[in-house]
Amino acid sequence: MFVTVRKDFAFLNSAAGMPIVLRMADKHYRSLIKALSWRFTGSLDTLIISFLITGRLKWALTISGVELFTKIGLYYAHERVWEKLPFGRVQETARGKTNFEI
Repeated sequence: MFVTVRKDFAFLNSAAGMPIVLRMADKHYRSLIKALSWRFTGSLDTLIISFLITGRLKWALTISGVELFTKIGLYYAHERVWEKLPFGRVQETARGKTNFEI
């Protein structure tokens, strides 16, 4: 048996030679880690912009510190809502082709 992994699906070849398709979903901790890494990047950007606008490092650190925590929560909630929505998703067949026509 061999496994081929794609972004949202794992394709297994069974002993009978028939492909088995398993849908893969993100775990909650993956969304949290993505939120943290994105917020670090975003907060660094906010820190630099805030400093350039205010000219005060203390203000820039305060602004970026506050938005770090508020936006982590917002991003996590946003990510989990989008995980539930079928919008923009198509089911792949065992051969990796999408199951739709244009």
